[in-house]
Amino acid sequence: MGVGTARIKAGRGEGGMKIRDLGALDGTVLLFGGPYSNLQATQALLEKARALRIPARRVICTGDMVAYGADPAGVVAALRGFAGPVVAGNVERQLAEGAGDCGCGFTPGSTCDRLSAGWYPFADARIGAEARAWMRDLPDVVTFRLAGRRVAVIHGGVSDISRFLWPVTDEAEFRHEISLLERDIGAVDEVVAGHCGVPFRRQLGRHWWTNAGVMSLPPNDGGAATRFALMEGAELRLERLAYDAAAARAAMEAAGLTQGYHAALTSGWWPSEEVLPGEMRRGSCDG
Repeated sequence: MGVGTARIKAGRGEGGMKIRDLGALDGTVLLFGGPYSNLQATQALLEKARALRIPARRVICTGDMVAYGADPAGVVAALRGFAGPVVAGNVERQLAEGAGDCGCGFTPGSTCDRLSAGWYPFADARIGAEARAWMRDLPDVVTFRLAGRRVAVIHGGVSDISRFLWPVTDEAEFRHEISLLERDIGAVDEVVAGHCGVPFRRQLGRHWWTNAGVMSLPPNDGGAATRFALMEGAELRLERLAYDAAAARAAMEAAGLTQGYHAALTSGWWPSEEVLPGEMRRGSCDG
């Protein structure tokens, strides 16, 4: 039954965050985000977990199962069937509430905001009531202990589920988010997040902040490989995921989802860089 199994403790923090505590874990933990309705990438990620013999309990999703790709219902079904813990992303929250947009945090009128008007209605029409009810029960944060360290997995930020935190974001902003999290759920050693689509790892005094990236869209680096993370003890590594990106692109084209993200699957370049901080742009938004 997925993240609702009896082995997982559920509750709420002091500030009202819905928490799922996995307790102490042994062995490798796989962390990934942004399945984004990309069934081919999702299947490849789950096969990777099986090949590494990592049980579902230790395969944790940072959210946004649904987005740009051609098979939102298929991805949700695959992840529910696999039954690993899933943190609610902004898209899950929006679908659960029957909202009319993705709630991604894009600047109104930006290219990404306009493109979401193409893919979100497609996804919204394909997610049924039962799946939305399941999404409604997803936690805001998943916690676990590994090698004596407490890890908290969230989606974007604590102050805002769709907050973009980048590798170049000012350290004070990360510290603010961590302070909000610790005020709500107690002390943590590491935060693992998603949402922004760019994998990175930063040390902030005694804390670490890691973005596991997304496993269904390249991190705007000109290659088709996507990203996920493996955590073994105190070590966390960002890994590449190779999958059939051409088939995922063909599925999007067949579904009429040709606003630009279909090409990004194989080109490795996002259809717009407006969402990125200026110093992370490659000088063109036409990729």
